[in-house]
Amino acid sequence: MNTMNALVLQSFNSIEHTQVHTPACATDEVLVNVRAAGICGSDVHGMDGSTGRRIPPLVMGHEASGVIAAMGKEAETGGYAVGDRVTFDSTLYCRNCRYCRRGEINFCENRRVLGVACDEYSQPGAFAEYVKVPAHILYPLPDSMSFHEGAMVEPLSIAVHAAALTPIRIGDTALVIGAGVIGLLTLQVLRLAGCTRVFIADINEARLEKARELGASETFNSASVVLPEEIIELTDGLGADIAFDAVGISETAGAAMLSLKKGGTATMIGNYAPKIDFLLQYLVSRQIRVQGSNASAGEYPACIRLIETAQIQLKPLLSQAAPLAEGPLWFERLHEGGSDLLKVILEP
Repeated sequence: MNTMNALVLQSFNSIEHTQVHTPACATDEVLVNVRAAGICGSDVHGMDGSTGRRIPPLVMGHEASGVIAAMGKEAETGGYAVGDRVTFDSTLYCRNCRYCRRGEINFCENRRVLGVACDEYSQPGAFAEYVKVPAHILYPLPDSMSFHEGAMVEPLSIAVHAAALTPIRIGDTALVIGAGVIGLLTLQVLRLAGCTRVFIADINEARLEKARELGASETFNSASVVLPEEIIELTDGLGADIAFDAVGISETAGAAMLSLKKGGTATMIGNYAPKIDFLLQYLVSRQIRVQGSNASAGEYPACIRLIETAQIQLKPLLSQAAPLAEGPLWFERLHEGGSDLLKVILEP
């Protein structure tokens, strides 16, 4: 098992299915035979170099599940065994820094993210037959959960974390901008959290139709309406209680803020653009709170339970499953945009 199949970002806009060395476990690590790995929007944008977070050469991929194939000696004491079905956090955290000791693992001072390469580090990811991860970021998959569902725990944790950070009260009206996978998961989480009305906006009609299937109270094509005006009219001139931007550009962030009532909260999940215009005087005069939501911080067990008990619908989001060898084709299709594709799962 010296080599394995993997998708390698050889250079920007060039992904190759090829052979690489199989990673060896350190004493506190496990080797996972990857059975399902989801293509995230951040991987697609990373492929073309627009984010600066996927510097080639790199094996990307951070949404995955599989079976433990090998274990380091220290990892054997963690209650896992070879053959166990698992998923794992996308964040590699140290457990020892001041943030980790407070449970704020997403702020870890030594944080790495699977499938990411930046100026500070390069961490191979899960678009491969095998990936090595620290044993402490593993989570067991219930027998009733498929590997495809296991790969969706990571994106669900992003939505759950964002909702957990946001002051939500029973009966609130919420707005979600962006009907991609994270936006559609956030829609479902907000329903479970007690929001009685959840509006969702996007420029893709197929995705808006999916949002209606998943319980959106009202959908808006933001290319053809002035979104804040629509939201304010539907809320008796007040605005939404809370808003979530799952895109992350000036236009969507601005629409989220302008759609809020006085004292409302805008939670920023998407971060496509490194900088956005900020409506400072408007925010101050209306006492609007704007906050970022960074990854997740221990929400995996709750997400696994939500999926296991069918409180979150994943099937409508799973657009395609394909062999790892077809990965370059699916990356190209996703990068072209404009389609109704949501989550594509690769099967190493």
